[in-house]
Amino acid sequence: MNAPTTRRLTVAQALVEFLAHQYTERDGRRHRLIHACWGIFGHGNVAGLGQALLESGAASHQGATAGPPALPYLQGRNEQAMVHAAVGYARQCDRLSAQAVTTSIGPGATNLVTGAALATVNRLPVLLLPGDVFATRPADPVLQQLEVPSAGDISVNDALRPVSRYFDRVTRPEALIPAALQAMRVLADPVDTGAVTLALPQDVQAEAYDWPAEFFADRVWRVPRPAPDADALAAAVRALRGARRPLVVAGGGVHHSEAEDALCAFAEATGIPVASTQAGKGSLRHDHPADVGGIGHTGTATADALAREADLVLGVGTRYTDFTTASSTLFAAPGVRFVNLNIASFDAHKLGAASLVADARAGLEALTKELSGHRVDAEYEAAYRAAKAGWERRVDAAYAAEDPSVRPSQTQVLGALDALVDDTDVIINAAGSLPGDLHKLWRARSRRQYHLEYGYSCMGYEIPAAIGVRLAAPDRPVWALVGDGTYLMNPTEIVTAVQEGINITLVLIQNHGYASIGGLSQATGGERFGTDYRFRAEDGTYTGAPLPVDLAANAASLGMQVLRAATVGELRAALAEARGANRPTCVYVETETADTVPGAPEAQAWWDVPVAETATRPAAVAAREAYDRHTAGRRRHL
Repeated sequence: MNAPTTRRLTVAQALVEFLAHQYTERDGRRHRLIHACWGIFGHGNVAGLGQALLESGAASHQGATAGPPALPYLQGRNEQAMVHAAVGYARQCDRLSAQAVTTSIGPGATNLVTGAALATVNRLPVLLLPGDVFATRPADPVLQQLEVPSAGDISVNDALRPVSRYFDRVTRPEALIPAALQAMRVLADPVDTGAVTLALPQDVQAEAYDWPAEFFADRVWRVPRPAPDADALAAAVRALRGARRPLVVAGGGVHHSEAEDALCAFAEATGIPVASTQAGKGSLRHDHPADVGGIGHTGTATADALAREADLVLGVGTRYTDFTTASSTLFAAPGVRFVNLNIASFDAHKLGAASLVADARAGLEALTKELSGHRVDAEYEAAYRAAKAGWERRVDAAYAAEDPSVRPSQTQVLGALDALVDDTDVIINAAGSLPGDLHKLWRARSRRQYHLEYGYSCMGYEIPAAIGVRLAAPDRPVWALVGDGTYLMNPTEIVTAVQEGINITLVLIQNHGYASIGGLSQATGGERFGTDYRFRAEDGTYTGAPLPVDLAANAASLGMQVLRAATVGELRAALAEARGANRPTCVYVETETADTVPGAPEAQAWWDVPVAETATRPAAVAAREAYDRHTAGRRRHL
């Protein structure tokens, strides 16, 4: 008997079935492309995707489907946070596996926008499935519908267009087939990947259609490793051979390509030092002789000094953000030139570079082969290694806390954690003052230990991302480092971690305000205005006593085990207990506001934040004078 050529399913049921059969493949290893679907249900998706996910899961549990086709469902509390969790998962999976997120129409859909922007900025795949208003318009407007008098085909989901790498609205059942295939193409493409949005009108989700059986066959999206063009490779090799003081800038593309071993081999063969962006940190182990640490505004003194004097910069998988280039002031040597190895042509051509458009691993392997026998001058190598050793002594001093009975500084919190973790731990952070401290100080021990979301630097990312990472790597200890400002933005997914038994550890640092922006405000003449969490003083400013909030009690009320640490000694004990815990745990610590981050202000790489050109307050006047001095050092690399 012939197999049926069609299957009658609703659009939502067909989409769930289709997603369960999508795979990526790289280097002969296959991965499920869409691992699971996060969801919060409302009238825009409860009877469509909600029903389809229920039916898929029930069929799987009852043995009605063979193998792994069911699409698992994960319950979230905040739509933005669900996207963050999916992004954390995708990054841990080297972009080879992703997750979907479904919401209702209206505020559920618009809550996706921040998460979508974060995914697209960081080039990380996530599939967004927001419900939409009726395609057939039986009642107009429906609940939560945005009416646009000049256009009848716009909904709030159109806000997702500029932050999505691909957007489609499925207004007919048969339109799902090309839309779904295009969505998978973009998600699996290392150049184009980011947030992908399929807006699904709620009536269309529930509409039945006779689908071709081929739509549900296993489909493999191969992720290539394109090799560099021969002429471009030859030009890059000539440039590297002719350089006296070359420097590698390793970006996130090194990790996405699993190119760490290739980078290590390149550095060991050539002796060229390697600095890293926030996304690229951990491309080399911290104790590798060629690793000189973070680069740019939050970089180490060693890396930034090398960058200022470099005559050739080899960028590998980096977007060259303003933090990396110190707002175009860092690479200051006359005649400095760039060679950019990047899978995306858009990034490979930045800074007037000789571009090497290729996969990071394939490109590094080709460079290493063609540079056989070439090595930087021994004096240059000895100098940067000595500078690296000197920096490590400064890190030791910053981490040191000889008196266990005192309240720790933020860097001493990092020092206590540094002394505890091993290669398996994952450290997650995104915003506030911690990213700068971590970029300067953290000693990354493995390729995925250092997980900083700094493309969008989104407060509230850390806790849900930790859940996503733990889902991708259930055997690795996962730490979410969170300041009080970030915690107040988005603690909701603690409930999800507790509900699902996802064993993450939250290190909650209380410093009574926005420490990072407070420092930036002070540096730019803003006098820390509006950056502290304090009562109003008599002069109307927020300079009174600290607010009597108890964030530890809040975390406990959401179901976490909470360990309070008032001193360095208590902190060390709490961190050790938390690492061995078998349930979601929070270590709460109040820190000293004075910190011990090394690096003289005059040596710090600049960051361009415009300062008032005219002002009456002395702080702003002085800040503008400093700003004008710095802008004089900006340059265009052409």
